[in-house]
Amino acid sequence: MKHIYKLSALVLFVVSVGCTKDYLNETPSEFLTQEQVGEAATFNPAVIEGTISGIYSTMFETGTGGTTGHDDFGHKGYDIYSDFLSGDMALSVSTYGWYRADITEFQATQDFTRTRNYIVWRYYYRIIRSTNLVIDALGGNDFIPELEENKYLMGQAKAIRAHSYFYLTQYFANSYEPTAEILPIYDSADDLNGPKVITSEIYALMEKDLNEAISLMDNFSRTSKSQVDKSVAQGILAYVLASKGDSHQQVMELTEDIINNGGYTLMDETEVLGGFNDLNTPGWMWGVDLTVDNGLGLISWWGQMDRYTYSYAWAGDAKAIDAGLYDAIPVDDVRKGQFAEPLGEYQDLMPLNKFYAPDKIIGGQSNITTDYIYMRVAEMYLLNAEAAAKSGDIAKAQIMLKALLDKRVPNTAYVDTLTSQQLLDEIYLQTRIELWGEGKSYLSLKRNQGTVFRGSNHLSFVGEAITFDDERLTFEIPQSEIQNNPHISSQN
Repeated sequence: MKHIYKLSALVLFVVSVGCTKDYLNETPSEFLTQEQVGEAATFNPAVIEGTISGIYSTMFETGTGGTTGHDDFGHKGYDIYSDFLSGDMALSVSTYGWYRADITEFQATQDFTRTRNYIVWRYYYRIIRSTNLVIDALGGNDFIPELEENKYLMGQAKAIRAHSYFYLTQYFANSYEPTAEILPIYDSADDLNGPKVITSEIYALMEKDLNEAISLMDNFSRTSKSQVDKSVAQGILAYVLASKGDSHQQVMELTEDIINNGGYTLMDETEVLGGFNDLNTPGWMWGVDLTVDNGLGLISWWGQMDRYTYSYAWAGDAKAIDAGLYDAIPVDDVRKGQFAEPLGEYQDLMPLNKFYAPDKIIGGQSNITTDYIYMRVAEMYLLNAEAAAKSGDIAKAQIMLKALLDKRVPNTAYVDTLTSQQLLDEIYLQTRIELWGEGKSYLSLKRNQGTVFRGSNHLSFVGEAITFDDERLTFEIPQSEIQNNPHISSQN
């Protein structure tokens, strides 16, 4: 099957200035085939750069899950889903109803006809489809482009494809079971419908993609942290391997390389109370530099989370840290100050001093210019400490954990007194505290086979113990996929 690309202004420009007269004479149409895009990219990578830029935009644009819902705004939208499912984020007041029934009351995760299953599925497979177009145009899965620029583009596409598959494995499977059939796998734009394959096959593709991406981007110097680079690909691979539970040494090696050679620094006391709104923060590895030109407003992560934005969080849907998790933060820990004190008010335990628009005017930011965060170096310290503790290297785990905590609490000596299991429990707790609201608690819950205990400020299931593999924490393959994919329908 040939894939046709609508000719954009960028491609028109590239074709007109970067290709031969014969090529133009033979291609008078306003459409280009996949093969023609690949041929043009051989000489001018700008053809593919436009597509990669479009993929990055899809990650934060509204409606990319196929709906007009005010929770449909790309990858950060699903970070909110997972934070609620993990139990570490509480919907403490619900006026408008976003997230309440489908997510915090688990209706979507128990009913495949619910829209929230569809938008998660559609978004990540849409990203995968776009990356497949790029990879195919650059020569295919096993091809190494000759131009350095095309190597970097291939590396970015493979890393993003693996990133999307990783989140699908987390959202649509209870746990890592190598032989369980969980998702269809598509590694070419020619793939349309396919059967569910076993988990190990998906993981093999992710690991192959990421190892190749790391190699392809070895000398890549990105122009913005909005792009994936070698360190980000290493970070994604560390998450993939950590979720398997049997690759501790590799996780340690990957995260150590990022920490030692990535050029990032841990956020200090001022920065962790500074709003988490600037991509240029030295501790951030990957995110999005949002400007007015991006056109985001109420339908955005900030529009759901920040009281200082024209938002649901301001108008009546309060998102807060779980009361039990808040109580577990020591009083002398700087991160306790990220949250409003519990004083019997609407804003109790909201992240008023963690995520905020700089002017700090309640409901003030209407056009979003505060940035999105996808990954930061603190995650690598915590993943390293976790892998070290699980591998039995207690001393190493203590060193890595204390490196982070030295910037959060005045005295970390207690870490040296922890036994093996106590240390693992402490690393898990510190991961939940440090990364609250960043979409990582759900991954940690599954990776550490934890149990959720919902605190008193949730609106439902208060005090109930919910294990990591509870069916209510995992999405269902959506009705539309079952109806339209004969391979899936025959397997269910």
